[in-house]
Amino acid sequence: MRLRVEFTTEPFDLDEAPAHAVVARDVIQAAELDAVDVGPFGNTAEGGADAVLTAVDALLRKSLAAGATRVSLQVNVVGEGEER
Repeated sequence: MRLRVEFTTEPFDLDEAPAHAVVARDVIQAAELDAVDVGPFGNTAEGGADAVLTAVDALLRKSLAAGATRVSLQVNVVGEGEER
């Protein structure tokens, strides 16, 4: 099964990326995922179910520990031929 996760961490800071956002980005970029797109207002990653769920666990734990007060995420099952 393939999953796509979309997430944001808060609070936002438009002048400088907060520590929790940097940690979340680092976790996702280091994970064994097929596709990663990070941006200032939202992030998306896709891969096998085990890899995505492992990354989400680490993302939640580490970004909250780094000061996030809210993490919004959505996880979708995607088909093999579905566009990203």
